Formats: sequence, C-alpha cells, structure tokens
Amino acid sequence: MRSIKQPGPPAAERIQWVAARGRGFSFTLEAGQPLLEAARGGFAAEGFSGGVLNIAGGALGPFAYVMPALSKTAANAAFYSQTFRPEGVTRLNTATMTLGVRDQAPFFHCHGLWMEQGGRAGGGHILPEETLVAEPFGVEAFGIDGAVFAAEPDGETNFKLFGPVAAPLSGARAETPAFALRLKPNQDFAGALEGFCRERGIAQARIRGGVGSTIGARFIDGRIVEPFATELTVTSGHVASTADGALAAELDVALVDYTGGLAKGRLVRGDNPVLMTMELVLEVLT
Repeated sequence: MRSIKQPGPPAAERIQWVAARGRGFSFTLEAGQPLLEAARGGFAAEGFSGGVLNIAGGALGPFAYVMPALSKTAANAAFYSQTFRPEGVTRLNTATMTLGVRDQAPFFHCHGLWMEQGGRAGGGHILPEETLVAEPFGVEAFGIDGAVFAAEPDGETNFKLFGPVAAPLSGARAETPAFALRLKPNQDFAGALEGFCRERGIAQARIRGGVGSTIGARFIDGRIVEPFATELTVTSGHVASTADGALAAELDVALVDYTGGLAKGRLVRGDNPVLMTMELVLEVLT
C-alpha cells in the first residue's frame, strides 16, 4: 500500500477515539453571520458544543480557502497553498465540517467542493476566520456528547490537528451510541474503519461528517488520482456486514488534489491510505 514518510515518529495507537452519544438534527445557517458562528449557534441551540456537519449546498461570501500544496521544507510531508479569496458569492456543491475547539475557542475544520462566481469549479479547506454565510441554507448535523474534537499538536505530522478527547456530559438529548474518531497516517481508510468496528462487535454504522486527506485516490470505477496530497470530504459512508459475515466500508468522497484536480466517487477498499488525518463520527446502528 502507498505510504508517505512523515516528519515525526508514528504513535503506537493508530486510531484516536472516544466513545460518546449523539443525535442527528438539521438547522439553517443564517445570512450575514460568520460561518463559524452560524455553525456554533446551530449546535448550541440543540445543547451541543460540537459535532459534525454534512452540507449539500449553500452560498458563502466573503469566502477564503487554501488548497493542499507541496511542502517547501522537511518540516511537513505536505502543506497548504496561499490563501485564495474569490470575489462575489461562492456556491458549495458538497462539504463536511468538524466543529470543535482550538485554543479554548470554537473552531472548525471544513473541506468541500464549490463553484465560484464566474463559473470556476474549486475545492479545498475553508478558512473559518474569513468566511461568511451569503444566503440562508440548511445543513444536516450530528451533535456529540461526552467527546469533543480539539486541535492539539501532533508530533507525527508536525501539524496542530483535530482529534477527539473526552468531555463532560452536557445533558444534551443524545440518543445514539457513537464514536468520535481520528485515523492517523498511512493506514487504509476503509480497512481502519472495518477493523475498528470488528473489534467492538459493531455490525452496522453510519459515517457522519468526514474531513481529512488521502494519499491520492483509487476509485471503484478505475479512476486514479495520482497527486499524493488531497483534501477530502466524505459525501456518504457506512460500514455493514456482507453476506459472508465480513464487514465492508462503502465510502463516497469528493476531493481536490494539490494540482487543483477535482474528483468524486466511491473509494476502493484496501487502497486508499490516509495522508495526514481523517476525522469523523461513527453513528452505531447495530
């Protein structure tokens, strides 16, 4: 399987996880608000301090983002581009967001694909500090109680990355068992989820959210993304038992690579290793 050497030593534990409970709900992001505050307020109204969002469309402006890029030094295996600030209203096609905390304040990690004013298709990592909601739009959320995604220094990648940590119960109405996860580099995306579920006797789970990166991509229809640095959003996914009793993860994703190439589709199981990180919530169904 493909792998990328990271600047620091790999941690022994390859999946960072916290057991939690959660609940799905929907709300509307209101125009004129910073995207971060609009998201935070929607979760807070349901009693949650954080969780994940799946976004199927929406309008942002002003809007700022970065793309994956090659690193100019040995400090990181890959890095970020300059900041892009397209004019006018940018319309999201698909995106996922992890809402958590960084430096004791609300923060998010969000990847998506979009169409900029003028018709240019783009994708990347949305910057919370500079992005506002241009028009009201609805989102699907999954709040978590008992865990929070917190940005902490990661010695392996030399980045400050979101990962789940235990948090006091808030008393929010959380109905479903769930696990907040961060997959670490150089392990197959599907295989890691399948192994995690197998070890815990989980027969069926839905992926909520899903923000991260893979080393290129291999799709079930034969398409290949060769550039190794991507920013990826999970458009849908689940883990379920097959007819022979094994577990299989089906992962539909959208991504941009460091050359600006865009791709969408279902990933091949066993051939899509994580580049830097993959954060998501597993909603346990059975």
